Amino acid sequence: MTYTIASFYKFVHLPDFAAKQQPLLSYCQNEGVKGSILLASEGINGTIASISSVSIDAVVSFLRSDLRLKDLEYKLSAAQSPPFERLKVRLKREIVTLGLPQIDPNEQVGTYVSPTEWNALINDPEVTIIDTRNDYEVNIGTFKGAQNPNTSSFNQFPDYIEQHLDPAKHKKVALFCTGGIRCEKASSLLLSQGFAEVYHLKGGILKYLEEVPTTESLWQGECFVFDERVALQHGLQPGNYQLCRGCGNPIARSPNNESVSCPHCSTKEVS
Repeated sequence: MTYTIASFYKFVHLPDFAAKQQPLLSYCQNEGVKGSILLASEGINGTIASISSVSIDAVVSFLRSDLRLKDLEYKLSAAQSPPFERLKVRLKREIVTLGLPQIDPNEQVGTYVSPTEWNALINDPEVTIIDTRNDYEVNIGTFKGAQNPNTSSFNQFPDYIEQHLDPAKHKKVALFCTGGIRCEKASSLLLSQGFAEVYHLKGGILKYLEEVPTTESLWQGECFVFDERVALQHGLQPGNYQLCRGCGNPIARSPNNESVSCPHCSTKEVS
C-alpha cells in the first residue's frame, strides 16, 4: 500500500491563526489525513499523509482557499507504510522555533538557489556552507564541505552565528536544511546582522535529492525526516536508518531486523 506525503510551509502574516485550528483539524479528519500541522502568527508548517492522493489534494485546496495561502507550495513523496500514526494541528509561537520573534522572513530573506544551481554555489571557495539542522540530522548526511553547528535545537543557532561567523570575513554564506524552512529563517537572521550575501537552497535537501542525479550530487549520506521513514536517499527512496527506542536518535537499520546497539545510548552508559 502506497501513502502519499505532502510537505509544505509558508511564512505569511496570520494574526487569526488560532481561529484556523479547529476548521483545519476537522477538515483533515474528514479526509482521513494524518500528520502534523503547525499554525502561528508567522505562518504555517506541515507534513501530512494519506493512502488517497485525492484527500491530500483536497486538504491543500482547503488551505489555499485562504487568499493568504493561495500560492502555498508543497512537495510530494511516498511511503509503503503509514508515516504518521495520528493527526495533530497545533498552535505555536513560531512555525520553526528560533526564539527571536523579531526575525521575520516576511520582511527580508536570503537569495533562493535552485537545486540545479546549488552545486556551482557551494563549489565557490569564497562561500561558507552551513547546515542549519541539528547534530543528529547532520551526523547521518550533509553536503560536502558544510559546517556543522553542533546544535541540539534550532534556537541554539543564533549563538553559533555569533561565535563563529563575522560579516566582515564571511562575505558569502550558503544555508540549507531539510525542506527549506529553517534556512529561510536563518537567512533572515544573518541579513539582520549585516551579512551581505546570504543564499539558501530552495526546497531544501529533499528537493535536491529529488532533482539532482546521484552522479552529479554533492550530498553525502542520507537525509533525516520527521516521520516513520526516518531517512531518505536520492530519488526520495527509503533510507537505511531507524530510531533508537531508548534515546530517539537515528541508528543504522539492521538488514535482518535484529536488535541494534545504539552508540548514543552506549556513550551515555559509559559516562
